[in-house]
Amino acid sequence: MPIFEKRTRIAAPPEKVFAFHEEPDALERLTPPWEQARVVEKTGGIQVGARVVVEVRVGPVPLRWVAEHTQYEAGRMFQDTQRSGPFKRWVHTHRVDPDGAGGSYLTDHVEYELPFGALGRLGGSHFVQRKLERMFDYRHEVTRRACEEAPRP
Repeated sequence: MPIFEKRTRIAAPPEKVFAFHEEPDALERLTPPWEQARVVEKTGGIQVGARVVVEVRVGPVPLRWVAEHTQYEAGRMFQDTQRSGPFKRWVHTHRVDPDGAGGSYLTDHVEYELPFGALGRLGGSHFVQRKLERMFDYRHEVTRRACEEAPRP
């Protein structure tokens, strides 16, 4: 099963980085502007049992992506699992760990499986990896900027 992982050091304490992900508009802020994605439903934040429904496009085809939060450790990690959507399987773990110098490491770990078996892997693996790299580069940069900027008076 393919795995994608992105890790970034952020010069902000782990509590601040985790709190950013708990903000009500975090998902919208983390969605790259070039993605054709629209949040249509959210319930419960990021704690276990919370749910989000996003309308995405795979080429010209609109799909609903339903994700449920399946693990939560306050200040440290949360996980969402696709219940239905474009992947055969998708489990996304978000971790925030102290770096030992007052900052933190943000790690997004995604285990996924493409639909259509070998055909899906052959036709989509490279495309999906590139798309994930671009998307998580954007997400980590948005998070870094939001968490490192000085608080407004």
